[in-house]
Amino acid sequence: MGQQPKVDARGFTLLELIVTLVVVAAVVGLVAPTIGRSTETLRTRAEVAGFSATFRHAREQAITTRQPYTVVVNPTNRLVTVTTGEDEVRWTRTLSSRVEVRAETPTALTVHFEPQGTSSGGQFHVSSGKISYRVTIDAVTGRVRNQRE
Repeated sequence: MGQQPKVDARGFTLLELIVTLVVVAAVVGLVAPTIGRSTETLRTRAEVAGFSATFRHAREQAITTRQPYTVVVNPTNRLVTVTTGEDEVRWTRTLSSRVEVRAETPTALTVHFEPQGTSSGGQFHVSSGKISYRVTIDAVTGRVRNQRE
């Protein structure tokens, strides 16, 4: 008798493709919100790092140049200004519109760094949405620390 021709069965059926696409869509739906939250966390962490770096740099400059430096935080105008003892503006940093900065006390909006490394101290709350950090400037050592709240 004659032989049956062989059927090449490679490839996917329409049903297999649809099931695969549904699974991929479900995974993307579950992962996308997590990625969004991670992105917001990274942006906030970067803003806090930049904010803290301004204080650290002002302290370092006060020690190396042997003159007092002052950091003034203006939350309304979203500016952080660094001046020398002679009130000469050394640099200004603009805060992101996504970030809110609040000082523990109104007098803490201005932090003075002395040539010995000490400071007037201060504590700030930097937040974006539900993510919040505390930035603390120690009065005795002038060191700056960040802590997530």
